[in-house]
Amino acid sequence: MATIKSTTLTLRVDPAIKEGLRLLAEKEHRSLTNMVEVMIRDHCKLHNVVIPVQQSLFDGENQQQ
Repeated sequence: MATIKSTTLTLRVDPAIKEGLRLLAEKEHRSLTNMVEVMIRDHCKLHNVVIPVQQSLFDGENQQQ
């Protein structure tokens, strides 16, 4: 089964917002990209917006065994 590739999202934000994001990401040992993704997922969940979960690369492999 083919996996879905990630896509690019370019944002322009106030430098203070970026610094706050950097501090949060560092505190949680995450990259900036991962921190943004986690925050978006959390906000969507809070507002009952469903984001499909990408299937693992290993799902198809386990079914074949």
